[in-house]
Amino acid sequence: MAITIDMIKQLREATSAGMGACKEALQAVDGNMDEAIKYLREKGLAVAAKRVDKESKQGIIALAKSEDSKVMALAEVNCETDFVAKTEAFIKFVDDAAKVALEGKNVEETLIDDYKMLLTKTGENVKIRRSERFELSGAGCVSGYIHMGGKIGVLVELSCDNASEKLDEAAHMICLHVAANSPKYVKPEDVPQSEIDAELEIKLNALKEQKGKLPPEQALVG
Repeated sequence: MAITIDMIKQLREATSAGMGACKEALQAVDGNMDEAIKYLREKGLAVAAKRVDKESKQGIIALAKSEDSKVMALAEVNCETDFVAKTEAFIKFVDDAAKVALEGKNVEETLIDDYKMLLTKTGENVKIRRSERFELSGAGCVSGYIHMGGKIGVLVELSCDNASEKLDEAAHMICLHVAANSPKYVKPEDVPQSEIDAELEIKLNALKEQKGKLPPEQALVG
């Protein structure tokens, strides 16, 4: 069957794949549009397999929440370049991944067809890295925050018998603190003594070095 430019354009509009890839797909399935879409999806996985050695260091995190804000979810998807991470197709996929996670479904299984198509569109080693879902248990609130254009995502749940706007504000401020400082522990008693000792040693050495750089009359103080 002769492959026309109109057929290629139609497949491109349906898949966002390159003109060359669309022509190849149509030729491979004798012009059948549905089979061509399937071909491109399968080829997308083949592209990913070829690029498995390429590191996925870029990407974004998306946040989704229920209408009552009692359930929130984060999804992180990685890719090879910052350019792809900023494309409309990639951003939409990550947003969809967060919505699927919000529903408590398996992201990879639910979005398998969309994932294959994204691989075809980008030609990169895209990875659905992880997702997290918080559902409020009892009284309190759940707060979520996305920082640096999707580079950092935070979820915080606070329990309280008397939920209020102040509690929501406190949860939001904790989100900001976590995004800025990436704390490893919630309570002081959770911190291992070895880490406390290591931090104290760093601080003492820094003070000694600073004191050594002071003029003699200031170094004697204290």
